[in-house]
Amino acid sequence: MQTRELPKLGRAVSVIGLGTWQLGADWGSVDDTEAMNVLHAAVEAGVTFFDTADVYGDGRSEQAISAFRRAHPGLELTVATKMGRRVEQAPQAYTLENFRAWTDRSRANLGVDVLDLVQLHCPPTEVYASDAVFDALDTLVGEQRILGYGVSVETCGQALTAIARPGVVSVQIILNAFRQKPLDEVLPAAAAAGVGIIARVPLASGLLSGKYRHDTVFAEDDHRNFNRTGAAFDVGETFAGVDFDSGVDAAIEFAGLVGAGVSPAAAALRWVIDQPGVTTVIPGARTPDQARANAEVAALPELPGETIAAIGSLYDRVIRPQVHHRW
Repeated sequence: MQTRELPKLGRAVSVIGLGTWQLGADWGSVDDTEAMNVLHAAVEAGVTFFDTADVYGDGRSEQAISAFRRAHPGLELTVATKMGRRVEQAPQAYTLENFRAWTDRSRANLGVDVLDLVQLHCPPTEVYASDAVFDALDTLVGEQRILGYGVSVETCGQALTAIARPGVVSVQIILNAFRQKPLDEVLPAAAAAGVGIIARVPLASGLLSGKYRHDTVFAEDDHRNFNRTGAAFDVGETFAGVDFDSGVDAAIEFAGLVGAGVSPAAAALRWVIDQPGVTTVIPGARTPDQARANAEVAALPELPGETIAAIGSLYDRVIRPQVHHRW
């Protein structure tokens, strides 16, 4: 497994990480044993970076990671969590007092004294411009509650504001073949500042796997059902903001571009890690086989130039008008 540096954290992490939203909630039912099996398969395949959040299953995802680490002591893992989505989304909620309480809860859930990386979890835009917020995050580092901090963002504008903050270790942003705007400015700015890029939603909530059809039905408690119009959180988190029906058609076309011997999902992940400036990509996995298949992408060769160009053309023709101006 290839690793890449998070320079400001002093850590190297696997280029393929594991997103653990699905181990907490919002992707249908979760079995505790299967969650442990997914984590084990990912680590066995070389994954050293887990991404979670205090809100995933109201702490269930963090607790699953803690249980896994207790069962496998000595593993060298970097665990990034997130905070801020368990309260009303108002700028005044982002205070040092709340940060201490939130990180104390995550430290307990994860069973650690010091959190590796804490990310503000897509806070209101005003938060990124607040000196007091980033002073408070610096205080958490000074108090040795956290090793470093980053942000998870919805928009490229938010990312650029955060990258300008000297203490920011990483920016987590939606990046995939159907959400290419971060390539314009965000990735170059992050590279210049020594800020890591954590690419999330790399398969556009599964669209880019090529497995969905227009009549695909998702469970009632799956965000791909209940958040298609942004009823629960930013609609860009579900199918990367792409209309489902046109996204299905575009995904079928995408699958035809990647050639024989490589699955659409593998090609989509490879596309992400081929982008200069990406530190790690964090696909989710509901089964051990999915976790292993995701990790194996790190060993694939870079996509051919003609394939990259064809994917760019598909994006420009079908996807760009839907998403590029919004995030």
